[in-house]
Amino acid sequence: MSPMTDERRPAGELEAAVMAVLLTAGVPLTPGRVQTGLGFGLARTTVTTILTRLHEKGVVSRERQGRGYAYFPVQDAPGLTARRMHTVLDRDADRETVLARFVAQLNPGDEEFLRGLLEGDER
Repeated sequence: MSPMTDERRPAGELEAAVMAVLLTAGVPLTPGRVQTGLGFGLARTTVTTILTRLHEKGVVSRERQGRGYAYFPVQDAPGLTARRMHTVLDRDADRETVLARFVAQLNPGDEEFLRGLLEGDER
């Protein structure tokens, strides 16, 4: 094995790469087309496993195409980011402290934007 194949990728890196391919495509893709779009050597079965897990998480949907499926994201990139933020927040028992620290670390522009959203400003 080469040194590159001995190293494990950080958790979530492959899912993020697969999602990037799906978001860029804008049309449902089969695992083989996702594999091609990744641009690095990954077995089609591995891509299929990642897509299946993303489907089970509700991040992608799928439609029958031939004997298999073609996959597509259920939300756009900002929607997926918001979903990840909610998932992380839901894992913590002390939501209030997490939210308070998140807001405390916002830059002034983001804080002003968030304040406007909370006050009902349509943007």
